[in-house]
Amino acid sequence: MTTDASGTSDASEDWKRWHEHRTETVSAPYGPLALSGTHWIEDYADGSLPDIPGRWAVHGDAVVLTAEEADGLLVDGKPFAGEVRLAADRGRAAAARVAYGERRFVVLVREGIWGVRDFDPASPARRAFRGIEATPYDPRWSVPGRFTPYGEDRTVRVANADGRERGLGLGGELAFRLDGQDLTLQVTVQEDGSLWAVFGDATSGHGSYRFRFLRPAAPDADGRTTVDFNRALLPPCAFADHFICPFPPPGNTLGATIAAGERNLIR
Repeated sequence: MTTDASGTSDASEDWKRWHEHRTETVSAPYGPLALSGTHWIEDYADGSLPDIPGRWAVHGDAVVLTAEEADGLLVDGKPFAGEVRLAADRGRAAAARVAYGERRFVVLVREGIWGVRDFDPASPARRAFRGIEATPYDPRWSVPGRFTPYGEDRTVRVANADGRERGLGLGGELAFRLDGQDLTLQVTVQEDGSLWAVFGDATSGHGSYRFRFLRPAAPDADGRTTVDFNRALLPPCAFADHFICPFPPPGNTLGATIAAGERNLIR
């Protein structure tokens, strides 16, 4: 493979592999396309969740599941009858403690509100998936950036895709220059030091999904990282309506036209 002085050919091949991996990940049996429901337990006084066996109730800092053998549930891979206390699932959906046939029931908590997600490999969205529309790699969308931490964590209230408003933690500002414009994004700092931004741009809703995610690598000691919009991501709610993705915080809807990265699902 030939490579020019800027390394564009290698970067393009890396991007192709990234895109292929993303397609495989989202279409996996318990990927985002498999999410067929998110149910908040407080909305069901009798503990009966739609099309989910057993009774689910919140007790303190956990969920208590009560079921009979006839319900057909598995807990930790074994047939279950009785009562079990469940913490929030932290790993992959495939590893959720509670199963029903091929389905997996993931326990989650958001701002003290407990819920159950239903992942079904036979979901209509997964069966209908044809791929992700993404713009091929272009080096002009990958630029140097500099991260400046706020010095203290900040939380802003933002609308979420399910119509509710929740807090979004922000750790600093990422500055960069793109197409002759000086731009900034408010970003969250992840546990591994990498950054996460929820952003919109001039293509949002007009050639791209209504907002997207960006995940720059952890900055170095001087705050330097790469801002690569070639790897802009569709949020989980682009794949299934039952995700609760946050909308961009104030200042993160850019006036720039960023025709890069993942744009939409292929219809």
